[in-house]
Amino acid sequence: MDSDERSALPAALAQAADAFERYLRSERGRSEHTIRAYRGDIDALLIHAVAEGNTTLSELDLGQLRRWLGEQSASGLARSTLARRAATVRSFTAWALREEIIPVDPSLRLKAPKREKTLPAVLQKQQLGRLLADLAETAEDQDPIALRDLAMVELLYGTGIRVGELAGLDVQDANRERRTVTVLGKGNKERVVPFGVPADTALGRWLDSGRQALIQPQSGTALFLGKRGGRIDQRTVRSVVDRLFASLGDTSATGPHTLRHSAATHLLDGGADLRSVQEILGHSSLATTQLYTHVSVERLRDSYRTAHPRA
Repeated sequence: MDSDERSALPAALAQAADAFERYLRSERGRSEHTIRAYRGDIDALLIHAVAEGNTTLSELDLGQLRRWLGEQSASGLARSTLARRAATVRSFTAWALREEIIPVDPSLRLKAPKREKTLPAVLQKQQLGRLLADLAETAEDQDPIALRDLAMVELLYGTGIRVGELAGLDVQDANRERRTVTVLGKGNKERVVPFGVPADTALGRWLDSGRQALIQPQSGTALFLGKRGGRIDQRTVRSVVDRLFASLGDTSATGPHTLRHSAATHLLDGGADLRSVQEILGHSSLATTQLYTHVSVERLRDSYRTAHPRA
């Protein structure tokens, strides 16, 4: 929604949306990416409500919510997006009820399509080994950007942390003596994640040579820096990873999350228990982590069908 559409909302609806956004940021500790998504969903719902004659939040009812989701579905949105938007609405109306902005919660009986259970893209260990070897070769001339990129990719794969968590790291968060990194995850929950020797080696080269070449007064304590010396942003990290994956040719692997998926799957393939992987990834629910067991089983089946003469 653009600013003109948002400013066209009746004052009561606009104020409610603003207050909900503040709640997400201050009390729930949601990421800026999540807040933008939630705010966009709520603004779209309120525009729909205004088109049906609403001027206050208390006029919102279950029928309107269902019609809004129906329009979203008819426009061709994926089931996963519809499920997220329904969840956003339920969070919004539950908050409004607690704040006594509405007398009843109209979303209690709101249903949305279940999310499609798609298996995440995962690279083979040999593929990642080759990509990291190529990246290490480009860093041999001590170019600071190449050293940075190698350290970032090694750390993303070596720890399975999210791209936002990587970008938010400070120098003091990396304990090279213990080979651990302290990460601030979703909901401002802190966790300590181990990393291996290759990541430690790449990180050491970046800190000793690469970061020193890029550091500026505005760098502060940021672990990873952009070309101008400021803290690295998530878009830059994604570009680095996407360029790396492009060399694979025909692959569904895109973005840093593929490194996270791959790390989780390879841990389980190697015998790590589910609870340990849950802690490493920072999942609040074990059910989220269990998705990777399905990935491991599917990979096992593929290997069996390929190799066994009676498959």
